[in-house]
Amino acid sequence: MFVAASTRSFSDKSLAEALFLLDDLEYDKVELWIDENHTQLKLSEIVRDPDRFCSRYREFTRLTPVAMCLENEVSAADFTILTRVAKQMRVAQITLPSSQLGTPFNSEIDRLRELMKIASQDGILVSIKTKTGHLTEDPDTAIELCQAVPGLGLTLDPSYYLCGPHRGGNFDQVYPFVQHLHLRDTTPDQLQVPVGLGQMDYNRLLTQLERVKYNRALSVEILPELTEPDARLIELRKMRLLLESLL
Repeated sequence: MFVAASTRSFSDKSLAEALFLLDDLEYDKVELWIDENHTQLKLSEIVRDPDRFCSRYREFTRLTPVAMCLENEVSAADFTILTRVAKQMRVAQITLPSSQLGTPFNSEIDRLRELMKIASQDGILVSIKTKTGHLTEDPDTAIELCQAVPGLGLTLDPSYYLCGPHRGGNFDQVYPFVQHLHLRDTTPDQLQVPVGLGQMDYNRLLTQLERVKYNRALSVEILPELTEPDARLIELRKMRLLLESLL
């Protein structure tokens, strides 16, 4: 396992600024957050000129991109281009949002199977994020989706299981399906709190991951909207040091 950080932690900055700040905080691996509703990095910009995006990234930073995370649903045509970009950049994993609660289960399976078929052609791992308000809000439903779509994994964000409707429940059953992690400190009442003041049991988390031989990224994702501006750099540094001390 290794520590990385999501550019979402600086969603209010340009991509170049976000990468510079993460480098300055001594992260050496990064997850690229892609959101059509933010200016930092839009899928439409990547799709419009994939080669230019790859060139610009290399100009911005020497940080190693290890994952991509899509905030919005994606068409098959756009996802085909994105997986080719990921392969070119040697990014092995892409996180997709699962559909919102209320979406017919069979419709979601059909959508994910189509995207999995595209990604498999370029050898890219695909996982869906566990998040409140989405079909993955319930751990058992998240597992059922993975079982129905061969090769599909989960991007586990344990904060939503600790703080969301599932609070207090056990979610150990998801670990065999985990392909990526999003981490911050959390309490049952607050999705994000300063590092060290929450109830996230990182030792147990890593033990569970080791049992299923997880050997991929622990991606720090600090939500700017839930962080005091002056504290964000400190929180990101503290999370890196905490996780590195446990590995």
